[in-house]
Amino acid sequence: MKYLIAGLGNIGTEYQHTRHNIGFDVADAFVAHHKGSFHNDRLADVAEIKWKGKIFIVIKPTTYMNLSGKAIKYWMDKEKISIENLLVIVDELALPLDVMRLRPGGSDAGHNGLKSIQDSLATSQYPRLRFGIGNNYPKGRQVEFVLGKWKHDETAIVQEKIDKSIEIIESFATTGLARTMNAFNNLTYPSVK
Repeated sequence: MKYLIAGLGNIGTEYQHTRHNIGFDVADAFVAHHKGSFHNDRLADVAEIKWKGKIFIVIKPTTYMNLSGKAIKYWMDKEKISIENLLVIVDELALPLDVMRLRPGGSDAGHNGLKSIQDSLATSQYPRLRFGIGNNYPKGRQVEFVLGKWKHDETAIVQEKIDKSIEIIESFATTGLARTMNAFNNLTYPSVK
């Protein structure tokens, strides 16, 4: 059974470890946890992880955020992965920093990466893990906030959520979306709030 795990972000050192690149950071952590490594391939940095009889094709699109769908569609087709075995990891302004939410589908909510995926797949019904980044920014400063680095007092909660994301990806592949949603949805992280 094959799964496509797509962490969204932008390529380039100026975007590394920003809020908008949390998808890349989760993908990196998942691959490192399973002692894999990425190589550059068509439209993405790609890693293949084998675990408990499952094959994970993990991608970090090199297309920039607003063309993420192009890379995802290419790798789904190349690896013959069905849409229910796709999991997109994305930053989410509408969720507080201490929340993550797994969803079977939904709107792009103005997120250019999700809009691109919806356009490329011709549906908004694909699983996504929404990683809350909060919206603690002054009016008119959304872009700076999203493309900004985590504050020092946020790093512990971000790391805890990245670790939990690895568990969610594994659970998604072993128990399915519905059971994983029941187990993990709307978890908050008060210990480091």
